[in-house]
Amino acid sequence: MFDKKKHAPPQKRIDCLIGTGTTVDGNVSFSGGLRIDGVVRGNVTTANGEAGTLVVSEQARVDGEIAVSHVVVNGTVNGPITANDFLELQAKARVVGDIEYRSLEMHLGAVVQGRLQHAEPGTASVVELKRAGGDTKS
Repeated sequence: MFDKKKHAPPQKRIDCLIGTGTTVDGNVSFSGGLRIDGVVRGNVTTANGEAGTLVVSEQARVDGEIAVSHVVVNGTVNGPITANDFLELQAKARVVGDIEYRSLEMHLGAVVQGRLQHAEPGTASVVELKRAGGDTKS
């Protein structure tokens, strides 16, 4: 009944870890898989635009732009996210910035302060989110 489009499987292996208590000031470029448990103040991308997986854990924070094919967020991101293939926003995800994605999974409790833009080749659509129950007085 529903035709699901298949996307490339995410990298299952984590090749690098930025541990809790570690702060990186500067851009991070990686290949394969990267898990961030600490803080990154800079952009996070894959080397040469290759496919890769980024996991931003519950304790982690990224202050900068993320451009990775597969992204899983359960921490805080202050900056735009471009997930060329798949983006998962887990329950404790907090994103301040616009998001561009091809496939999105958003868990109950995740918060996005920005625009969600679907990036399927040949189409363009924007989903605007409004606050639930906010100011209704006019």
